Amino acid sequence: MPARAQEIIALDPLSITSSRIDQKVSETGRSITVIEGKLIERLPVNSLDELLKYAASVEIQQRGPAGAQADIVVRGGTFQQVLVLIDGIKINDPITGHFSGYMPIATSQIERIEILRGPAAAGYGSEAVGAVINIISKTFAQFKKEKALSGNAGIAAGEYGYWMAHAGFQKTNEKINYSIAGQTTNADGQLLRGNNRGYFNNHLFSANAAVKLSNKWKAMLHSSYDDRDFAAQNFYTSFASDTAVERVRTWWSHAKLKRETNNGSDEIDIAYKNTNDVYQFNPAAIANDNTSGLFTLQYVHSKKISSSFFYNAGIMAEQRTIRSNDRGNHQNQHIAGFGSIVYKYKKFSVNPGLRIVHDKNYGTEILPQANLLYRTGKLGLKANAGRAIRSADFTERYNNYNKSIVTGGSIGNPDLQAERSWSYEVGADLYFNHLKISAAWFYRDQNNVIDYVATPYADMPRKENLVPTGSYALAKNIKKVYTSGLEIELNYQKKIHQHSQLYVNIAATFLRSSSSDAVPSFYIISHAKTLLQQTIIYHYKKLNTAITSIYKERNPRQAPGINAIVSPHYWLVNVKTAYQFKQFNLFVAVNNIGNVRYSDLLGSKMPQSWTTAGLNLSF
Repeated sequence: MPARAQEIIALDPLSITSSRIDQKVSETGRSITVIEGKLIERLPVNSLDELLKYAASVEIQQRGPAGAQADIVVRGGTFQQVLVLIDGIKINDPITGHFSGYMPIATSQIERIEILRGPAAAGYGSEAVGAVINIISKTFAQFKKEKALSGNAGIAAGEYGYWMAHAGFQKTNEKINYSIAGQTTNADGQLLRGNNRGYFNNHLFSANAAVKLSNKWKAMLHSSYDDRDFAAQNFYTSFASDTAVERVRTWWSHAKLKRETNNGSDEIDIAYKNTNDVYQFNPAAIANDNTSGLFTLQYVHSKKISSSFFYNAGIMAEQRTIRSNDRGNHQNQHIAGFGSIVYKYKKFSVNPGLRIVHDKNYGTEILPQANLLYRTGKLGLKANAGRAIRSADFTERYNNYNKSIVTGGSIGNPDLQAERSWSYEVGADLYFNHLKISAAWFYRDQNNVIDYVATPYADMPRKENLVPTGSYALAKNIKKVYTSGLEIELNYQKKIHQHSQLYVNIAATFLRSSSSDAVPSFYIISHAKTLLQQTIIYHYKKLNTAITSIYKERNPRQAPGINAIVSPHYWLVNVKTAYQFKQFNLFVAVNNIGNVRYSDLLGSKMPQSWTTAGLNLSF
């Protein structure tokens, strides 16, 4: 039979991230992007952070390729202000937000990724200042009446010693659903400063299972191990003596017990994450050895009262710990109660929510949120406002505190106050048969934003292990930061004829931030002022071609000591072409096809043109 073009992505998909109940995106009153799992293998990406680079209004500031490390920035926030979830449970690490891009799940296990832009602290808590990224696994999402066994495996190789291998399978029926997957991505890497190479060796093993205990009860378990060993030269400093290497190993486990009825559900979640980070600045330095723990316990009750009224309520507790030869041994406790309702009346929908939190670092706070939607025909008008709070992580508080002598670098500050912010958004969505157009304007008013600021020795609050000639950056509170922006997104999908289909996504984000401090801080000014993203996928019979591109305009910076710059702008283009032969998929991909020299963050040199090719098998 001739191959038929299939829908690449739904223009109005279902989402649960906005209000914890299944709703079409057009009914949520929020700015949400849904990336279907089946889309990932079509694109020229080698890791989840590279995939997010092309999600509307998400800026990925990479330090290295293929998942080595990347900061996630949304709507001009810092990398600490995005909350990352897997199946609704937080995976942000207590050590640092630099690890938020380490998502311990295999790409073949992903049902979809939901990205909610704007504040969501009332529903999800700390770090949900600028966005929530919720990765939903196939195992937790799917039960099929018919028995099904599916699997995939693949290999790839390319320039600079690149090689990749992955394999996995999933079995499902109406009683049990489980999957096992593993993947490894490695390369010698391109040349960095001083003839060092940007190598990486990243490995992941992930297993999950879901069992129907009865007509109402399900038990689910997900456990994974993620190991990343990579060159980290000038990831965090602009010193010529920086030839760093780093290894980050993560164990993550999540157990869920869920009761479902015709009009509601109850969920109990227990999760634990253990991360070991070993960072060596250069061969002569003693390595930083940090081990963190994040224990989460959560209960959520949801109920549908009628077709127009839903509510949910819950409680969540966290225990965060660190043991470190550099930062010391510390712990923090956090507890929260939360709830929200969704009420629909004719063409209107309102979704207010409230969270009451108590944290060891800042006491008790109330975080309200309200979303409003007016939907008529093909047009949806939306508005929302919400309050968020974020406490400093262990690195921001204690970095370089336990060392005997620190001659330069970032210094923690245990006296940091918590960030507090109000965010506001108004927007519109317009739906046609093959086209969706969205626009949103947003504004965020922030107090005591935490960031690093170049600080002379004389002004350092603690000098015990510092030297008068050192060059330091102190973690400080920036009294006021204002950010405003405009997002525009266009989605177009059309089956041209029986054998071909075209999908186009174009997104533009325009941002402006201002700070009350005269001395600019590091990360607040690093976001793109103009961000243009584009994805084109053309499917014809057995041939699939995907092109992604990104344009950034940002504040230029330079570090003459290491001959590094952040250019005022760059344009990056990638392409991948695949041919389907029975169960086999042959592909060739070229990343950075224009051979552009660029860095997202000062000193972190990103690769130029890189070609790979491979073979995938699906059954």
